[in-house]
Amino acid sequence: MTYVAGMIEELLVLARDPHAWAALATLIVMEVVLGIDNLIFISILTNKLPEEKRSNARRIGIGLAVILRLILLGGVAFIVQLTAPLFTLSNHAFSWRDLILIAGGLFLIWKATNEVHANVAGEHPGETMAAGVAGVTVVGVIGQILLLDLVFSLDSIITAVGMTDDIPIMVIAVLVAVGLMMMAADPLARFIGNNPTIVMLALGFLLMIGGTLLAEGMGVKIPKGYIYAAMAFSALIEGLNMLARRTRRKKR
Repeated sequence: MTYVAGMIEELLVLARDPHAWAALATLIVMEVVLGIDNLIFISILTNKLPEEKRSNARRIGIGLAVILRLILLGGVAFIVQLTAPLFTLSNHAFSWRDLILIAGGLFLIWKATNEVHANVAGEHPGETMAAGVAGVTVVGVIGQILLLDLVFSLDSIITAVGMTDDIPIMVIAVLVAVGLMMMAADPLARFIGNNPTIVMLALGFLLMIGGTLLAEGMGVKIPKGYIYAAMAFSALIEGLNMLARRTRRKKR
């Protein structure tokens, strides 16, 4: 109770500080942008489940993810220490953060590659979306969601610490961003499920994000703006292709 009262008192003080509002707005935008990667991954994973289980799996996965992020925020002092060098290899000092990013990048590349192979090998997307894939369970899907969210959460929290020292601002930004993710999860998953070509585009995004995480863990800094600009341009081209296909269908 004392901790909660202290948080409320700190929030009241921050509410009168315009710099705190600016930091909060910036963090919310950052969390939402980083959450797009996570939402794509969640949508592809949950669309492999039977239809009646998908929505609950998304909500449980996102709900557990926000609890994980709040726990990580509570141990922010420990999280920051994860950037301390452990060993040096090829003139790059590796930290626990680097190793986690490398593991997350490899996992994402492996998962996206498997999904691409399944689509290219002839697995019909409609069958996957309609009935679910044999052997895919809600627990397994939620476990994979949490595993990748751990990587994204760690990266976003370390970035957030560089922008503000106020834990209440970070907590509010996480809660707002996750609330928006909750609202967008079902529509995004339906959109991906109803447009099979979007699945391949989304998997391409995940491959690119996995490669970015791997490169960052190896000490190669890739500006995030380039990544999101490439994703936005690819999405625009796919949108134009969808409009062209729809126009041709109407003409027929």
